[in-house]
Amino acid sequence: MHLHRDHCIGIVVDAQERLFPYIHEHDRFAAATARLIRGLKILDVPVLAVQLYTKGLGETIAPLAALLEDCPRFEKISFSCCAEPSILRALKLSGRRCVILAGFESHACVLQTALDLLVERFLPVVVEDCVSSQREADKRVAVERMRQEGARITTCESILFELLGEAGTERFKQISRLVKEAGR
Repeated sequence: MHLHRDHCIGIVVDAQERLFPYIHEHDRFAAATARLIRGLKILDVPVLAVQLYTKGLGETIAPLAALLEDCPRFEKISFSCCAEPSILRALKLSGRRCVILAGFESHACVLQTALDLLVERFLPVVVEDCVSSQREADKRVAVERMRQEGARITTCESILFELLGEAGTERFKQISRLVKEAGR
C-alpha cells in the first residue's frame, strides 16, 4: 500500500528531557526525528507533540521542541496516546487514517499507541530510526511486535520520499537537502 501525505498525520511520542540521556543512541534518534519533523512540515503533514507526565519526565527535548512549537501539544498519563481522549479526538477530527509514529520508549508508549491505533482502525507507520528505548533489545522486539500486529515499519528517508512522490519540485529539493544533511 502506497502512503499519501493527505492521508497522514504524525505524532512525536514522549521525547522528553529526563528520559533522553538514557535512550539507546539518543543523538541518532534526535537527529533523525528532527529530520522527520522538518520533512513532514515541508510536505504539509500535520504533527502532534505528546508528553507523558511532564511534571516527572520534563519537556520535549530542546531540538525537537523548537520544531514542534507551532504544533498541537498534548499531555497524557497513560502509556498509549489513544487512551487520552483529546489526542484520539484530534486524530479522528483530522480525517487522516495513517499515523506516523516517532518517539520513545518503543516497547511501552510507542508500542501501546500503535496497538490501540490498530483497534481504532488507523494505520500506524513506525519510523524505525525515529523510535528508541533505553535498551536496544526492547526496541528491536517492540518493532517486530508492531510489525506482526499490522503496523508498517519504515525509515525517515523512505517515508519522506514516499510521501513526496515525485522529483523536480521545490519540495523535492528541500527533502533532498534534508536527506543529504543526514549523510554528512
